[in-house]
Amino acid sequence: MSNTVRLADVILHDSITDGPGLRSVIWFQGCERNCVGCHNLKTQDPTGGFLSDTDVIIDELINRKMLSGVTISGGEPFNQKEALLAIVKELKKTGISIWVYSGYQYTELMNDSAGHLILSYIDVLVDGPFILGLRDLRLRFRGSSNQRLIDVQASRMADKETILPD
Repeated sequence: MSNTVRLADVILHDSITDGPGLRSVIWFQGCERNCVGCHNLKTQDPTGGFLSDTDVIIDELINRKMLSGVTISGGEPFNQKEALLAIVKELKKTGISIWVYSGYQYTELMNDSAGHLILSYIDVLVDGPFILGLRDLRLRFRGSSNQRLIDVQASRMADKETILPD
C-alpha cells in the first residue's frame, strides 16, 4: 500500500559514512527538536523538501545492486510513522539491513504502539537528540556521546537495551 512521505533530499546511494557497508540514505523532512548545532538544518521545516511515494522509494532501493543496507535519517523519521512503517516493512522482506536515526529514545518509541511496531523492522536505532555540548568527533555513526547505537532486535529479545560498541 502506497503512502506519501516528505523527504528533504534525493536518496543518496553508495554511502560509507551512515552505517556499515555500502548504504543508501533517506532523509525525512521535518523535525521539531531544533537541536543547537544540528548538522542538517534544512531538514527541520515540516513543509520543506518534497513529497514522494513510498512505493517509488522502495522500488528504487530494492533494485540497487551491492547494497549492504539502508539508513533513514532526517529530520525526524518517526514524525512520519505511516510512511516510515511502509518503507521499513517492505525493505525488511528483502533482508536489507535497516538503520534509523531518531531524536527519540528507544524506550519512548517502545512505549508508543506505532513506534513499537516500526522498531520490529529495524536493525539498529541511533537514538537521542544531538547535544552540542556532548559533541565528539571520535564517535562512529553518531554526533554526540548521549546518542546510542542500539541493536533493536537483540534489545527486543532480551527485553532490555543492547548497546552496540563504537
